Amino acid sequence: MRVLYTAEALATGDGRNGHTRTTDGSIDLDLAVPKEMGGNGGAANPELLFAAGYAACFHSALRMVGSQAKANVNDSAVGAKVGIGTVDGGGFGLTVTLEVSLPHLSEDDAQALADKAHEVCPYSNATRGNIDVEVRVARD
Repeated sequence: MRVLYTAEALATGDGRNGHTRTTDGSIDLDLAVPKEMGGNGGAANPELLFAAGYAACFHSALRMVGSQAKANVNDSAVGAKVGIGTVDGGGFGLTVTLEVSLPHLSEDDAQALADKAHEVCPYSNATRGNIDVEVRVARD
């Protein structure tokens, strides 16, 4: 692989109850365990950051494949839900649901485009086979 860009971040403190900052300073925030996991909440957490990153990356892939297909991807959006829970045998695992909005396409065309984006998105490629990812088209 030819690397085009490298992001760099450092986490300090007490892990999920700590702080994270990117070397370029564009992200600089406290972290807190969510209330649902027994923490105090009130700050970002790794799952929120992963959801934001996956949504943005997938949306970019969706717009790219849409452009290649000459599809109308105006007003498109991607939402990501990242769940964390325990797995059999111990430890923790993640699930992801990506909800794609392509209001100018039929449901079938939108799903086909979303499936194509799932084939090329770097986050999808990184998680494939490791995390259950559901890609679905939202109908307004």
